[in-house]
Amino acid sequence: MTGTELPRTWRPFGPRIAAALFAVVLIGGFAWLWFSFDDYTRGQVSGLQRATVILFVGGGVALLNGLARSRISASEAGLVVVNGYRKRTLEWAQVVRVSMPPGAPWPKLDLDDGTTISAMGIHASDGGRAQSQVAELRALVDAR
Repeated sequence: MTGTELPRTWRPFGPRIAAALFAVVLIGGFAWLWFSFDDYTRGQVSGLQRATVILFVGGGVALLNGLARSRISASEAGLVVVNGYRKRTLEWAQVVRVSMPPGAPWPKLDLDDGTTISAMGIHASDGGRAQSQVAELRALVDAR
């Protein structure tokens, strides 16, 4: 027995905070810039130019959201790995090994078909918290 109760979800702490802060800075910076323009300057900006800036800011926020929504969920049935906007559902038997070599940004899962997938729900920038989460996930995989 691993001591970990299921269901269990791991999410990166540092990247989620960074993504939220960068999104606020991105939106706030462009809003401040827009409102700092005088009326004449704002009048010179075409609708297409406004739409382009909104599209780029929205794209940046979407990328940051993808980073923030990464997670690993464990249940009795197996693992669900969400990396950005991609979701992979794995049975316990599919996961052979969990590894996170020194310097790696996140752990990787070795699968029974010889492939590997990254597990961005645990991030090395979280330091000791990440190491204990990798050990917890590894114990769950080994127990099954």
